[in-house]
Amino acid sequence: MNGVSRPDPRQAAQTAALSRAMAGAVDLSALKARSEAAARQQAAPPDGGTGGGGRFVVDVSEQSFQADVLERSLQVPVVVDLWAEWCGPCKQLSPVLERLAEAGNGAWILAKVDVDANPRIAQAFGVQSIPMVVAVAGGQPIDAFQGALPEPQVKQWIGALLDALRERMPAIAQAEAGATGAEPAEEPEDPRFTAAEDALERGDYAAAEAAYQQILAAEPANEQAAAALAQVRFLARTESADPSSVARADAAPDDVDAQLAAADAEVAGDRAEAAFDRLVKTVARTAGDERERVRQHLVGLFELFPADDARVTAARRALARALF
Repeated sequence: MNGVSRPDPRQAAQTAALSRAMAGAVDLSALKARSEAAARQQAAPPDGGTGGGGRFVVDVSEQSFQADVLERSLQVPVVVDLWAEWCGPCKQLSPVLERLAEAGNGAWILAKVDVDANPRIAQAFGVQSIPMVVAVAGGQPIDAFQGALPEPQVKQWIGALLDALRERMPAIAQAEAGATGAEPAEEPEDPRFTAAEDALERGDYAAAEAAYQQILAAEPANEQAAAALAQVRFLARTESADPSSVARADAAPDDVDAQLAAADAEVAGDRAEAAFDRLVKTVARTAGDERERVRQHLVGLFELFPADDARVTAARRALARALF
């Protein structure tokens, strides 16, 4: 299968390596054995999992891994969402996966794994950073991606997964046929979003940004376009990020450009709190146009995270104190 469409050129090589690693290189046998042993000690819940908030979403533990992931993957693909409570990007991605799983009506199952509570599962999949998403079919990992991809690209990845497996797994088509009576018909794709996503896949960030701006010009309240625009701008800035930018910024606290670049690098490295703190302090040190530029950059970074993210809430309070 083709794997994941490219939302971020810096992730492309890592994602491709993950997909290659899925081709039989991950050995889940030891985890399976532990799961079977645990199941003999304590019976799993009747539905095979603790339930992740929907019929086709399950919370998976080391004990229930055999039933919830390996056995279910013999009928339909199981998409394993490896996440943690402290992970901001995970909180962006998990709700997207849950919505798509429910819409899929059982054509695939979402298995949510808290890596802190289940370190052996994370070790079995070779997790180095989260969020990480792994597709399992026939008891074997077959594809994967890392990072909080935009919803259209997650949907495209899942569609490619189902297309590749539909002939070999009849239960996929059966679930899809059943969905027509149980769920509203899927709305046709918005060609404006399609054009923006095509530009993003080509790595043409300027065209993607222009397309999302055009949508917002016509529909200022379109949250999907606003979120996508913030992501595109961030990806464009970090495509050629310099790993030494943080050290340079630390050595030159009055260099505003260096502080902005360092904050982007810290967010890309899952160090959002450090990035927010850096820019709040920069706001406090600056005035006039420079202060406003830093403030706008910081607000743009806030938009990459859920509004109720605790780190964003704390940083907004700190920003208000710095400004007033």
